[in-house]
Amino acid sequence: MRHHVYFSPGMFGFGRLGSYNYFAHVERELTARFEAAGHTLIAHVLDELPTASIRRRCLRLAEVVSRTAEAREPIHLLGHSTGGLDARLVSSPATRGIPPETLAWLPRLRSVTTMNTPHHGTPLASFFTTSNGQRILAALSMFTVAGLTLGAQPLRATSVILGMLRHGGSAIPFKLRMLDRSVESMVGMCDDASSPAVRTFLTAIEQDQGAMMQLAPESMDLMVAGFADRPGVHYQATASMSPLPGPRRWMDTIGHPWRAMSLSMFFGLHHLTANTTERYPCAALDGTTPSAGAACEATLARAFGRVPTLEDNDGVVPLRSQLWGTLVWAGLGDHLDVLGHYRDDREDVPAELRHRDWLTSGAAFSYATFTSLMDAIATGMLR
Repeated sequence: MRHHVYFSPGMFGFGRLGSYNYFAHVERELTARFEAAGHTLIAHVLDELPTASIRRRCLRLAEVVSRTAEAREPIHLLGHSTGGLDARLVSSPATRGIPPETLAWLPRLRSVTTMNTPHHGTPLASFFTTSNGQRILAALSMFTVAGLTLGAQPLRATSVILGMLRHGGSAIPFKLRMLDRSVESMVGMCDDASSPAVRTFLTAIEQDQGAMMQLAPESMDLMVAGFADRPGVHYQATASMSPLPGPRRWMDTIGHPWRAMSLSMFFGLHHLTANTTERYPCAALDGTTPSAGAACEATLARAFGRVPTLEDNDGVVPLRSQLWGTLVWAGLGDHLDVLGHYRDDREDVPAELRHRDWLTSGAAFSYATFTSLMDAIATGMLR
């Protein structure tokens, strides 16, 4: 049987830029698992509005599914980060304002998979709504493009971003000019074929940051109250966290300036994401105590050997904000490790198929970890 799977990217994410597919590793692994089970996976990678409001992104998702999903074939939605909220909103029976003709496929929806999705918001979004935070968001997005599509290591841009993260986003004017020039230099690194697409991606981030305001914990507190799960649809989530780097991890960066600066930048993002508040704690609550239910809490305890705190996060999203529905996998990894964007040292794999890292987080994510994650997602989809 053919299954249509729609991949929706999130914060810092894109669908395709030039020949690079942001979900390439996930798509390849899930396709193999569907084939092993006697099914065919038809992949659709959305070219999302990267930081637009969740409602705008939801409308785009509904239109794409309506236009591409063939009749009578099952449909699955998989969203990473903010993309998971797109999937939840479009499938929610309580959603209003979407043309009914673009939702005729909903009876065929089998599953919604959310990967490291900020269901209860993230403090990092509040930081990105500041004027300087918006500049850093654009720079981090271009950093992702350069790192993943080009395999480049933009040290100058990293140093400027790191300096602003250390000072909570505050900077004197010449530092801001340096940041802007660093972004332009990364755009210039792209070849003639992909540069227009990169420019469009960057412009979309600069002109519409509706999602950043909505992903603040205070805003998600209201949005969670308005969401509803669709009966008959399997909702599953994956969640990860990355501990703060210890002395050994810092020692590993000696002689590798790129890794040292990247690890420092992750440290800054992790610190900002850990700034939770008592009123809006980025977690499901059982009364006043963080709890995602007995089954979920048991999965977390097995994965980490302890009860995760409100401060634990993947560098972008608090761990407890990532919990929704059935938690099918939890483990150590940063925000983009789970998509296959981690340091891949396998020597028996051609270089073009190896995974590229985004940030040096020290989570020690590996291909074996990625395999277990993909097994869990595929099993849930085909249940």
